Amino acid sequence: MFPLALKNMLFYKSRSITTFILTFISTLFFIVYVAMMDGSHNSMLKNALKVYTGAIEIYKVGYRDLGGNEYLLRDVKSVENALARIDGVNSFTSRYETYGLLSSADFSSAAMVAGVDPDKEQTQSQLKTALVEGDFLTHDSKNCLYVGVDLAKKLHAKLGDEVSFIGSASDNSFAADLFRVCGIFKTGLFEFDSSGAFMGRTYFDALMLSQNMASYVSVSVDDLNEVDRIKSEIEKVLPKDMEVLTWKTLMKSMVEAMRVDSVFGYISISLFFVVIFFVVMIFGFINVSSRVREFGMLRCVGLSSSKVALLLFYEIFILSSLAIVLATPLGGYIAYYFSVHPIVIEGMSETYKAYGVVSDELPFSFDLFTISWNVGVIYLLNFLSALYPIKYVNSFKPIEATKHV
Repeated sequence: MFPLALKNMLFYKSRSITTFILTFISTLFFIVYVAMMDGSHNSMLKNALKVYTGAIEIYKVGYRDLGGNEYLLRDVKSVENALARIDGVNSFTSRYETYGLLSSADFSSAAMVAGVDPDKEQTQSQLKTALVEGDFLTHDSKNCLYVGVDLAKKLHAKLGDEVSFIGSASDNSFAADLFRVCGIFKTGLFEFDSSGAFMGRTYFDALMLSQNMASYVSVSVDDLNEVDRIKSEIEKVLPKDMEVLTWKTLMKSMVEAMRVDSVFGYISISLFFVVIFFVVMIFGFINVSSRVREFGMLRCVGLSSSKVALLLFYEIFILSSLAIVLATPLGGYIAYYFSVHPIVIEGMSETYKAYGVVSDELPFSFDLFTISWNVGVIYLLNFLSALYPIKYVNSFKPIEATKHV
């Protein structure tokens, strides 16, 4: 059957060329499109995580639901020592967050004031990259306050201005001090920029009596795909009164938004494949309907209906394989190249850079498993397109087929 299928493929050139071109374009487009969609989602997620949220965050059970100083992490050093031994953990830092009232000479605003380690934050987040005015924090910053651009506008505060702080220390005692605005940042996230302010841990711990304490520990990982495994490893070495949350929970709204975007993306490409599928099927049907007498003669000399089906399957298999063998390496190379050398959207780069933390690059995702199932889908569609023509030609009895016009 295979030699005969090869002969038929060469004889019916127009049908073969059309099927080959459509399969080639479909495979190439599918691989590149999915690589671009997955790459944009990965880039979106990584950029969001770089702003402030960690890939993994460790809390005392009850902190996220109830809050309050009763649920602070009390022995941060032991947690950090445990994290240092976990394979796949890239970096980590502890943060002490509290909510209080910031006031300038004439204006006041509620704000989240957080004590952070300036050195670790440079690798853990993009707080320093988001700087638009002044300087980032250092261990010697003392009472310097690093504020969001929208919070500074609320307070009508500029660099060098003093703002007062009133809040509660870790032991629930009264905490108050005068801070000096030394830096202003802009991430583009309005809620964050309008309520976030940061100080170096050294000075802030002395004010809040929070040495070796933290609201939570933020962890970054080498590979986001390994986050569930790393979470399990961390849970094994931490006390039972601590909970470990991944970005899938911390950024649930973004995860759901990406899923919705993926669904619409696959719906869009499905419409393209529906068109390709029917074009291939119609060409196959036209080709088969013009060969009914040929198949009738083959049936009369002893070829069974199952052999006819196998013959047509071989024809579509040969054409699909040739197209896919050529398109897959090309599509894989394009995905790999743009994963290493992301596309830069020049027209929008300045807008992105103005926010300080959002990349202006559009990277692709190169994943062999994804490419494999992309190819599998194309194969499946091509084989499905041959089912109706096969059913049609086998619907004729051998003698009837030989008289078909």
